[in-house]
Amino acid sequence: MSHDIAKAYQDVLAEIAAAKARRTEVPREAEVTLVAVTKNHDVAAMQTAIAAGAVHVGENRVQEAAKKYAEIGAAVKWHIIGHLQTNKVRQAVKFADLIHSVDTLHLAETIDSEAARIGKVQDVLVQVNLAKEDSKSGVYAEDLEDLLFKVDSLPNLRLRGLMCMAPHYEDAELCRPLFKNMYKIYKKIQEFDYQRANINYLSMGMTNDYQIAVEEGANIVRVGTAIFGPRQY
Repeated sequence: MSHDIAKAYQDVLAEIAAAKARRTEVPREAEVTLVAVTKNHDVAAMQTAIAAGAVHVGENRVQEAAKKYAEIGAAVKWHIIGHLQTNKVRQAVKFADLIHSVDTLHLAETIDSEAARIGKVQDVLVQVNLAKEDSKSGVYAEDLEDLLFKVDSLPNLRLRGLMCMAPHYEDAELCRPLFKNMYKIYKKIQEFDYQRANINYLSMGMTNDYQIAVEEGANIVRVGTAIFGPRQY
């Protein structure tokens, strides 16, 4: 393996620490969780990252994640970060520690009923489509409050925060206003009067833009290519 996954993982951690040190409007000491995005990378690559310190892994596809979970198990925390289809929910709730991509009440209700079936309270994030991109899932900001309260009312879900994806710009600096805005929304929704939600996660930033996301308040980043190199298709 010519790409040094262990070194790359440590390099990303160092970049996160440097980005935290550059924060101006966000508390610098706040923890940032690095989710190593392992889609299209094999179990051997994952094991290398885990040996280098990876504790959180992110998968877009439930079937791929389930196969890997069968080999790796609960040695790591499993994040479902891709668009989740309702027909994959039953499989996902068996092992997912955090589902990042709840974007409709229908999906939330499906997760709730499947979690109830196995006696689990499933941690979830609500995905926000702040840039209103047609190609991306997520609730629009103006509909967010309504969805948050509906998700919070479901007994087998625990709402933990928000997730967003910025548009892919060649110049990642263009993402900054969106991340700033997302952090403001995150701080605002923390003040709402929930039944059971515990809002403490803001998942934003990927390989292209995670350093700016951290500077602007992300406390979960989802990084694949910078750790594992280009995807193996």
